[in-house]
Amino acid sequence: MIIVTTDYVPGKEVKELKGFVRGSTVQSKHIGRDIMAGLKTIVGGEISDYTEMLEEARQKAIGRLVDDAKAKGANAVIGLRLQTSSVIQNASELIAYGTAVYVE
Repeated sequence: MIIVTTDYVPGKEVKELKGFVRGSTVQSKHIGRDIMAGLKTIVGGEISDYTEMLEEARQKAIGRLVDDAKAKGANAVIGLRLQTSSVIQNASELIAYGTAVYVE
């Protein structure tokens, strides 16, 4: 599956528009991670537990987007975007969305 953030795939021609596709996941924060993150904000630096959690969330959301695109007969997704939002306290959604297309 080709995935790009642009509105076209360089060197390819869009033959068919398959439509909007998306994938999402909701990740909750672990109380232990919150405590360690709070301590880390005192001394500064990267909060690696959250970096790992967000990377896992991106992989899940994009994987679900790919599944949605394949189900529609697409071989590429153009205009990929990622967005986050707070769902409830201590839980956030990460959504990946774009346009499924068939390219040659």
